[in-house]
This record gives sequence, C-alpha cells and structure tokens, in this order.
Amino acid sequence: MKKSGKPSAGMILISEPALNDYFFRQSVVLLADHGKEGSFGVIVNKPLDSKLNEVVKGFPEFDAPVFLGGPVKTDSLFFIHRLHDIEGSLRIFDGLYWGGNLDRITELIRKNLLSHDQIRFFVGYSGWSPNQLDREISENSWIISQTNIEEIISPHPEHLWTQFIRSLGSDYAIWANFPPDPQMN
Repeated sequence: MKKSGKPSAGMILISEPALNDYFFRQSVVLLADHGKEGSFGVIVNKPLDSKLNEVVKGFPEFDAPVFLGGPVKTDSLFFIHRLHDIEGSLRIFDGLYWGGNLDRITELIRKNLLSHDQIRFFVGYSGWSPNQLDREISENSWIISQTNIEEIISPHPEHLWTQFIRSLGSDYAIWANFPPDPQMN
C-alpha cells in the first residue's frame, strides 16, 4: 500500500488508533469526494448486524449487509457500486461509483442481476466541512492511502483497518495490535 499526503476522491482515510470517536475509532473511510466545498465518503469496515431488508422495509429481497457509513444522515441509505451505467452516479475511481438512481438498483435486484460483490449499502455517511478534513489530517488523526476495489468490497471488511495498518510497514506495525477501546485494556 502506498501512503499519500493529499486527500482526494478514491483515497482512503485510516484512523490513528487512539482516535476516540464512536464512529471513527479504528475506521477506514473511502473518500467519494474532496474539494473546496468539503469532503464526504463512507466507513467501509463497519458492517452492522442487520441485513438490507431489515433496515429498508419494502426493498426487494437482497440478503446484503449494511454498513455504518458515518455520523451524517444516519436515517438515510447510501451506496457505492461497480456499475458504470447507473444514471446519476458519481465516479470515485475507475470501476467504483457513488450513488445514482435507486430505482434502477431496485430493478436490478428484482431481476436478480446484482450480486453482493457489486454493491455496498451504508446507513449514514462521513462528511467534513471545508478545510475540516485537512485540519484533522494535520493533527495526525488520519493516514491517507490508496486503495482498490477488491479492498473496498472485501469479503471480510471488519479486518480492513488492521490489514491497512500492517501494510503501511514497520513504523505502524504496533498499531495493528492496538485494542479497539484502550480504556478496556
């Protein structure tokens, strides 16, 4: 994994281990956008204990996990996907997109044309006002790094934080064994 200094769409934010925040403790955030107006993305390593049909009533049967995307708009559903032809989608990087026409997604699910490795659903998202994320990075709350689709749509997302920390090399290796809640140690 290559560590990088500037946040941009498609990069990931890896929280430093002592970040004491319910949402962001040991989290990996995929940035969907970063610019003058601020930044937003989703936490990709925190699956909830609920399936999509338990969270969204009336949605077609699709036994997909739902993830905690962040603290903003936790009453709303967001999604990232690998489908290049969904109207209204925002390209995050080649082969990965944010949102788009939910009716089209629903239609693909009804027709059994969508698999779990093509889409991820999130309750809430992570957002930062202008310059807020840059300030948090300068305070060493986040490490910025590159990623790929296979990592983001991992079959074991709950291990992503540890995997990314280990891939950063020996300077960060001790972090991989950091307990989720140091006060409970």
